[in-house]
Amino acid sequence: MTDLASLEKDLNHFDLGTRRHALSALAAQARTMSFPKRPLMAFNLHCHSFYSYNAEGLSPYGIVWMAKRMGLAAAGLVDFDVLDGVDEFFEAAELLGLPVVAGFETRCFLPEFSTRELNSPGEPGVTYHMGTGFVQSALTDPSFQAFFKGMADGAGKRNRDLIAKVNAFLDPVRLDYERDVLPLTPKGVATERHICQAYDDKSRQVFPGDAERAQFWAGKLGPDGAKASADPGKIQALIRGKTMKKGGVGYQAPTRETFPAVAEVNRFIQAQKAIPMMTWLDGTSAGEGAVDELMDTEMKQGAAALNIVPDRNWNIADPETRKKKVALLHEIVRKADERGLPIGIGTEMNGPGLKRVDDFDAPELLPVVPSFTRGARILAAHTRLQRTNGQGYLSEWAKGKFPQVKAKNAYFEDAGKELIG
Repeated sequence: MTDLASLEKDLNHFDLGTRRHALSALAAQARTMSFPKRPLMAFNLHCHSFYSYNAEGLSPYGIVWMAKRMGLAAAGLVDFDVLDGVDEFFEAAELLGLPVVAGFETRCFLPEFSTRELNSPGEPGVTYHMGTGFVQSALTDPSFQAFFKGMADGAGKRNRDLIAKVNAFLDPVRLDYERDVLPLTPKGVATERHICQAYDDKSRQVFPGDAERAQFWAGKLGPDGAKASADPGKIQALIRGKTMKKGGVGYQAPTRETFPAVAEVNRFIQAQKAIPMMTWLDGTSAGEGAVDELMDTEMKQGAAALNIVPDRNWNIADPETRKKKVALLHEIVRKADERGLPIGIGTEMNGPGLKRVDDFDAPELLPVVPSFTRGARILAAHTRLQRTNGQGYLSEWAKGKFPQVKAKNAYFEDAGKELIG
């Protein structure tokens, strides 16, 4: 029998055959393994995989196995600009007996908030946006294939333009996009985080000595560069913040043409019978501060669920900041409940040091855990019903059967209880 550690490593191999063999072997071993039972139900519905960027290098298979080993009640796949991992995610979930939800994340433009910052810092009108509840990777409609390819192609062009600017600044640490960045992804869909990893890797080739590398980064990024140079997570975050975000040499100010409109992305999501999902950062920006206007605008354009990354809103060292953000978290949850928006939550896992699962027993989260659990049940039930008989949350069947969202949510929550606690 292959040892567990080797199988878990192979589970995240870029070669599908290798990781599928590992999944099969792990599923066989799982029949005789014991998994933890958590005193408080826990789940993570917002996990990025290596198809976009996962800080641990986890594949969709790897995420499901991680959730199973941790005793989580459910898991969710959310990759950036791709649906490539959806079929794998369901394959692993069926073998391991875990309820799952799958979707994607992208950046969009919300014209009604063109002068106000939303949840993309320093970029008025730009919002991170999601679709959840997809049931397959394939897009059979050519127009939708073209639309999704356009999003990925746009991201690739922005990456190449960014690298051209950052290369000039970081010389002699220079990247070739095809040679240095794309091999870090299984299907050539790279993000800013892959680029940061590639710059870190390249700096270790150009400056193999710790002292000379620290000196290089200090010269390019300031004193913090020297302090962070030995820690991949810290130096990659600093590279991103100093060179790619607003004020950095590689920053590209967005326009209305840079990203697709929210309404356009929502039409694509709805056509797949998936669920358009607005996302919320922490309520402190001008746009998110106009919370009622923002939620009503998003819902008019098709948003039918809300995504939150809770750890950003309570796990904060400064007591006053934590108090303020916890209050805003509780407010957005209350407003989502009033509007009948199911809430999906998770930790993303797309940066070094991020948790695998939220602290559901944190005092700051306990008041909103019932809303998080209800959302997980609704989204898991949608996924199961859409996959089995086409009766998902936004299906024609649901529209005819539930004219009021309250009744629809109650039905899907009850169905979800059979899957999640």
